[in-house]
Parts: sequence; C-alpha cells; structure tokens
Amino acid sequence: MTSAPTKPIDVPPFQLQTLIAQCNPRCAQALGSEIYVGCADGQLIRFALQADDPNTLETYTLLSRQSVPGDKPVDEIVLVPSISRALVLSDRQIHFYTLPALDAVPPHVIKPIRHVVAFAVDQNHLKLPAPSLSAPTPVEPVDLCVIKRNAIAMYALRERLFFQKEIPLPNGATVARRSGHFLCIADNEFYNVVDLLNASLTQLMPISQAPPDERFPGPPGICITSSTPTEAEFLILSWTGATTMGIFITGSGDPVRGTLEWPAHPRAVVLDYPYVAALLPNRTIEIHSVETQGIVQVLPAPQDEAEPRVALVAALSGYLVPSTQKSEKMRKVPVGLVR
Repeated sequence: MTSAPTKPIDVPPFQLQTLIAQCNPRCAQALGSEIYVGCADGQLIRFALQADDPNTLETYTLLSRQSVPGDKPVDEIVLVPSISRALVLSDRQIHFYTLPALDAVPPHVIKPIRHVVAFAVDQNHLKLPAPSLSAPTPVEPVDLCVIKRNAIAMYALRERLFFQKEIPLPNGATVARRSGHFLCIADNEFYNVVDLLNASLTQLMPISQAPPDERFPGPPGICITSSTPTEAEFLILSWTGATTMGIFITGSGDPVRGTLEWPAHPRAVVLDYPYVAALLPNRTIEIHSVETQGIVQVLPAPQDEAEPRVALVAALSGYLVPSTQKSEKMRKVPVGLVR
C-alpha cells in the first residue's frame, strides 16, 4: 500500500540518481565532492567527484580503500567537518579518522572508544562548516554522547578526546539523537528524552502500541527536525498495530506540530528540512512536509535483487550531485546590450 500525495507540488523536491555503481555499502555519508562508504567486510572506501572532461558527465571515482581494525563490518559513519574528523563505528568501537583524506588518527592521540551500543554527536555541531584556510578561526570542541550498556558517557572532541561525565542509564538504549543538551533515545520499550545538564530522564511513548504478542516490525525511528543551541525538536515513530504514527516532540517532551502517518512501519526515516523522507517495506519512499504534515511525493526505492538492503542517509552539510539535465534545464534568452 502506498499513499498518494495529499498536497502534490509542481516541482517535486527529490529525484533518484545513481552516483556510484557496483558498490555494496553497509553505510555511507557524503560531504562536498566526496562520498565515504563503509562495507560489511570492514572496508572504508572514499570516492570523489571528477570533472576532467567538460564534454562528459562528472562521475564519482575511487580515491582510496582501506580497512578498519579487525576487518569487522562498518556500522555507521559520522562526518564532523568543523574539526575535520570522521567517526566510524565498527565492532562496538568508535574509530577516528581525518577528513578528507580518511587517515586513521593514531591511538596515542585518540584511543578508540570501546563497548559502544550507539552514539550521537550534537546536531548543532554537525552542521558547523569546515574551517576556512583563508580566515582561520578557533576550533570549538564537538560534543558527543556514547551509549554504553547501562550509562551515557559524555565527551568533547577537538584535536583530542576529553571525557566529561557519565550518566546512569539502567534500561540502556539502542538508538540515540542529540540536539544541544537534549538526548532522545529508544530502549526496548519506550522513547525517552534525557536532559544532559540536569541528568534527568523523561519517558515519552511506547515504541509499539500493538498487543504484546504481536511482533514489532522495527526498527525504532528518531530524527531531529529542529535544532538550535537553545531549542530541540525530535520526530519519533510509534507502531499502532496497523499503521505507524510520527509524533513531533520538544526537548521537554511536549508534542508540537501535527502527526505523520505511514501505512507500514518505515525501515528508515531522515530529515531534509522542510521534508521528512521515510523508506517503507514495499520499497517506496514517502516524502512528507514538516510544516503541513502532508505527503508531497512518493518515489520508488532502487531495486536490486542482488542487494536487498536499502537505507536512507541524510548528509547534513550537503554534497555535489552530477546532473544529466544541465543543458535541458537551460534555454536561450535574448539580452539587450546597452552602450
């Protein structure tokens, strides 16, 4: 079942385009003209956009290939351009690399963080631009939370990693998103918001509202829909047994805006403001407006029988996409010349 756009717009906000062929990513991230891919065999692959021939379409080509320690599957890549670092989660460890070269930071400078269940870098810090070479400014530390089995470990990252404090978390968590001093998490049953300043937890709503004997189609879904140094807003997903509701909540746990609804539980949900994109089990991508909560577009997800795993990833700082429609979108316009 696929929903039709309730408020279609003249120019759809998204289009699908193949950037890299013959690559089986487990996770990926993009920044500027580069794409970083993590694979199941532990490989980290770096691609860059090449535009050598003005008569051909720009393409992403392989720049480097390396493996994480132990050759374990790469689970997540987070890019932090303001400090030129990439954080790579593999085998329950966070490894640190430089950007854009993807060189490993030596262990004597930053040791990998171990026993990691999940981690969340402050969204406000992820959106900061890369430092300017022409006008260098002091580098601000980047805050991150690491979810361990029964605790939240808080760190500040710059040239080195600084441990700040630890907050007990008896029920643990499997998913986490941080905005300022608020951390939205999901444990095995509920969504919660943690006020990191006061070390207080507010329980929100259940991940599944279906009868206990009904299997939850998972996974828990959290994305940050608004993030400023003083305010936070999250979108959390709850399965009702028939459909999935998306509820917007503030850092204090109060509901805001309206409610989103999907005919099945999304496999992934990401924000590209002012839109929320959700990947559904029937391999369609529904695009909702954050402001109106209406569906504005439905896209087919890429179909590949050899690679059934499909995911959605948001690149906060944007990246370059080669266009096959450059000339088609241009037309000749007469221009008057003034002497």
